[in-house]
Amino acid sequence: MSFHSTAAQLVTLAAEGEEHGGNHESLSPYLTGGGAFFILMLLLWITTRFNRDR
Repeated sequence: MSFHSTAAQLVTLAAEGEEHGGNHESLSPYLTGGGAFFILMLLLWITTRFNRDR
């Protein structure tokens, strides 16, 4: 498989993806970002609880 044919297949695949938009209707970016932020803050809090020697 040559570089040219691989690139052409990737371009075709990318063009097909534009029809759907890539986002699922049930996924809210605010809910996903808020959940990730909450989990990261929870992990930060847990980490600081175990590091009391400083």
